[in-house]
Amino acid sequence: MEYVIVDDQVMDRSTAKVDIEDRGYQFGDGVYEVIRVYNGKMFTGKEHLKRLVESAEKIRMKLPYSPEELEGKMEELIAKNELQTGTVYMQFTRGTSPRNHVFPGNGVAPTFVAYTRNVARPEESMEKGVRAILDEDIRWLRCDIKSLNLLGNLLSKQKAAEAGCFEAILHRGETVTEGSHSNISIIKDGVIITHPADNHILNGITRQKVLEICGKEQIAFEERAYTVEELNAADEVFSSGTTVEVMPVVEIEGKPVGNGEPGTVTRNLQKLFKAEIESQCGKI
Repeated sequence: MEYVIVDDQVMDRSTAKVDIEDRGYQFGDGVYEVIRVYNGKMFTGKEHLKRLVESAEKIRMKLPYSPEELEGKMEELIAKNELQTGTVYMQFTRGTSPRNHVFPGNGVAPTFVAYTRNVARPEESMEKGVRAILDEDIRWLRCDIKSLNLLGNLLSKQKAAEAGCFEAILHRGETVTEGSHSNISIIKDGVIITHPADNHILNGITRQKVLEICGKEQIAFEERAYTVEELNAADEVFSSGTTVEVMPVVEIEGKPVGNGEPGTVTRNLQKLFKAEIESQCGKI
C-alpha cells in the first residue's frame, strides 16, 4: 500500500480524491515543494519548508500548519512508505470554492496534498554530464514564487526532451536566467557565476547550499546576471537542483562546453555537495 496525505489525513493513495473545484486544479492557485530524501531522512528539509511558507505569503495564502508541524507530517509519511532514496512532494492550494477569479472568503481552508516517490540519484548523468538547449524565457515575472503555474517551464522542458537533451537553459533577451527545472551556473577562470536571487529565478535550495559551500571552501563566486555570450564562452557549466544535485552540462546547442567533459571545479563541487548530504543523512 502507498500512503499519501490529503488535508489532515494519511490514506491509501487509491482512495485519495480532490474536488474538481479545487483552485489548484482550476487556476494553479497554490504553491509546492519537493524535498530530497536519502537514507529515509530529508535533506535540507527546514530550508525547503521555509521557502514554502515564503511562497505562500507572497500569494497571500496562510498555511494551516507551522514548518515544524509539516516536518513531522513529512517524516511520518516517509516512514509509513518506507522510503529510503527519493522525494517527498507537498502542495497547498487556496482551497475548494465555486470558480471565481477573486479569492474565496476566509471560511475556505487551503487544500493540502503530500506523497512520496522512489527516485534514485542520477549518478550516471552526474558522471558523464548532460546536454542542453537554449530557449527564450517566456514565463511570468514572479519566478521567485514556487507556484503551481509551471506551463512555461513545461514547454521549455518538452523542447529539450524532443531535442534529446536533459535541460533547457532559459534567457530573457541576452540575459541567462535559469533552467526549465534547475538553476544554471557557469564557471570562467575558476569563478562560479550565477544569476542573483531576484524575481527572475527561483532561489534553489541546492543553489543556496552550493554557494554556502563555496563560502566555506573559499571558492570564488559571483551572483550577477550573465549573458548568452558568456554562457557559450564558459569553461564549465552546471545545473543544480533538488533531484539533480550538481549536474555537469557538457554540451549546449550541439556545441561542447569547454573540452566537452565535466570540469574540475564542477567535480570538486559534486564531491563537496555529497559530503554535505552525508553530514545530514549518512553515507550515500
